[in-house]
Order: sequence, then structure tokens, then C-alpha cells
Amino acid sequence: MKFTLAPPRTERIEPMRRLPPLHALRAFEAAARHLHFARAAAELHLTPTAISHQIRQLEEILEVKLFHRYPRPIRLSAEGAALYPVLRESFDRMSSAIAGISQLDTDRPLTVSVTVAFASLWLMRRLPALRSQTGLNLKVEADNRPVDLSGSDVDFAVRYAVQAQPEDHWMPLFEDSLIPLCAPELLHRTPIKDDAGILRLPLIQYRWNCGAEASPSWQRWSHAAGLGAAVPEITQHFSEEINAIDSALAGQGVVLASSVLAGAAVAAGHLVRLSDAVLPGRTFWAVSRSDHPRFAEVEHFASWARASG
Repeated sequence: MKFTLAPPRTERIEPMRRLPPLHALRAFEAAARHLHFARAAAELHLTPTAISHQIRQLEEILEVKLFHRYPRPIRLSAEGAALYPVLRESFDRMSSAIAGISQLDTDRPLTVSVTVAFASLWLMRRLPALRSQTGLNLKVEADNRPVDLSGSDVDFAVRYAVQAQPEDHWMPLFEDSLIPLCAPELLHRTPIKDDAGILRLPLIQYRWNCGAEASPSWQRWSHAAGLGAAVPEITQHFSEEINAIDSALAGQGVVLASSVLAGAAVAAGHLVRLSDAVLPGRTFWAVSRSDHPRFAEVEHFASWARASG
């Protein structure tokens, strides 16, 4: 009996879709729907300049003009009018599909990435109030390494930065400053009369992980206080701000600490502010993707946090 081998089956491989960047398509769809760059920017939590830049990027890729920008108001070109309804329908369908999927996951805790210091000194003590006042249930991921919001299951992060970054959506929570603090018992042992006396106390220093240009060193504080004197040798060094604050709480010295993170200890009288001279801090932000299916809950957290101080 003679056998004949059948030719191998070949599967047809679909070519990869060649699409412009999604952010540029979203910017165009919003601008076309509003016929107004500023309104599109407000919807997407961007600046009008960013919207204009993204649309120009899309026009360069497609090699067509999508809007007639002059005379005002803007109008869709023939090519823009052809593209707009297709994108509008596509985004509407994606939004409905995502809403249907996320509807099944609303009981999952909202996951937030924060630094160890922010978790321990600010967030943890407020979790019961957060649940009772907002109904939000948080899963706290405490890690000093910034998380990639586009490549993880983290819903949002609390970041410490001078200004918002162009990617994602940044909601300001509170401004920070760096203030000299110590435990009351240290002052009982070593009273001081002025700012110069602070530098005669045991000085606590920690490693600054947010950029050397804003390092809260005692040398910088001395200049801010108008002393300009040489700073004595640091008594204790720590890698983490939370450990430096714990050392100050134990009466071991004076620390330049975040007014936000140490606020509860100051309010309770466990730490005493020693001077009006401060170093400027940064801003705490709640950061999430504006297209995240639970973005409204992140906004709710940000509003609550601002009110909770």
C-alpha cells in the first residue's frame, strides 16, 4: 500500500495593524466632537497645547490636514470629517466593552502605590475614615520604587514631585515644606533660644531620594534661616525619612522632616516645631491614567485626601 504525505497546512498570518498612536487619535476625536481644543483638553486632563501637538502629530503621520484652524472657530477638513465618525463609534464601543468588564470587578479593592513613609505616617491612620466617609476600600502597595501604571494592576499612585508630568493624569493633593522638629524631652534637656541653638542639638540626616537639587540638608536650612554658619557634624544618618522621624520621636535629635508626613506627630505634641525657617518641599499628587475604568474613584480619593489634610 502506498502512502502519500499531505502537504503541510499553512496558517494565514494576519498582517499587524498599522495605526497611529492612540493618544493622538483620542485627542483628535475629542477636539472634533467639541470643535474646540480647550474643551477637548479639559476632558482629557491635558493642556490645549498638548492637544494641538498631538493632532499635528496625527496630521503628519496621515499626511493630511484634519482641521481648518483659521479663521476661527476651527472646522473639520474633508479628511477630518471622514475620520471622525469612525473614531467616535470605535471609542464608544471600546468604552461600553470596558465598562461591562469592569462592572464585574467593582468589589475589588482600589490598589494604590505609595512610599513606605507616606503609608506609615499619613495613610494608614486615615484608612478607617476613608472607608466610612467615602466607601472606598484601598489595597496599599508600599514601595519606594515608582510603579509603572500602564504595566501593572495598580490603579493609582501617590507621587512627590515639583510639577505634574505629561503622561497620565496628576491631581494635586497638598503642598509640602521641610521643617525642623524634635521631641519635647530633648528641649527639656537642651533648651534653645534661637535658630542658631538648633544647630547645637544632635542633628539627624536622611538620604534624599527625590533629586539632589532639593536635598533637605542642614546646610541649606542654615542658609534659609540666615545663619550661614558651618553646620556641625551630623549625629545620625538614615537611608529613610521614616527612620529619621522615628529617631526624633525617640528624643535622639532634631530632623528636617516633611510637614505633611510629620503633621500628626506635631498635632499630637509628640514633635515640636523649632523654627519658622523652612525649606520648600514638593507637592503630593494622586496619579492615574485618565482612561482608567475606575478613574472616578481615584478622583474621589483625591478630593477626600485634600479635605483630610
